[in-house]
Amino acid sequence: MPQLQSQGQAQRVPLSRERVLRGAVAVADAGGIGALTMRSLARELGVKPMSLYHYVAGKDEILDGIVDLVFSEIDLPSPGGDWRSQMVRRAVSARRALRRHPWAIGLMESRANPGPATLRHHDATLGTLRGAGFSVEMTAHAYALLDSYIYGFALQEASLPFNPETVTRATEAFVQHFAGEYPHLAEMTAEHILQPGYDFGREFEIGLSVILDALTRSIPGRPQRAPLLAAD
Repeated sequence: MPQLQSQGQAQRVPLSRERVLRGAVAVADAGGIGALTMRSLARELGVKPMSLYHYVAGKDEILDGIVDLVFSEIDLPSPGGDWRSQMVRRAVSARRALRRHPWAIGLMESRANPGPATLRHHDATLGTLRGAGFSVEMTAHAYALLDSYIYGFALQEASLPFNPETVTRATEAFVQHFAGEYPHLAEMTAEHILQPGYDFGREFEIGLSVILDALTRSIPGRPQRAPLLAAD
């Protein structure tokens, strides 16, 4: 009986724009962005579809809102901090957010009506790069390069056909059956992927370091090479 009462109390939580958007994130997390409709959102919240329109104008506003929620989960870089460590912090945080919400990868830069968290994020990132000494033009280049890498890696990671539990079995089968036909793939599999402790996610750190090293060289008066970032 106490459990039933608790459930009833939860169902009586009033609707709000925040609750509608959080519910939309839950639907998208569970079934992808294609599963998000006004009807499926209403089911998630236990309300009638028409009641949602008191808080959002329609699906476009919902998409604007949930993209802004994802941006709010990404650590803001600090314009007053070391630019490189701030960009690492931002990139790692963005990757984690996109792993939680893979449906957002193709939406992060697609909305024509960015919300306050989105605007704060962009402004803080631009401010950090400008504070590092990048010109306005180079700041634009650096921001585009970093985001292309972060979103691209997140998409690749989300699309991998194997999880960590099955990758070893799959790659061992590949080596056994196709090593003679594809020697370079077999070499990479045997000498890298099948080595103890292999984690595809480590490639993110290496690639990010290469990009940051290259960007560092474009800042006047900065050393030609920066150290690799530490493992996360």
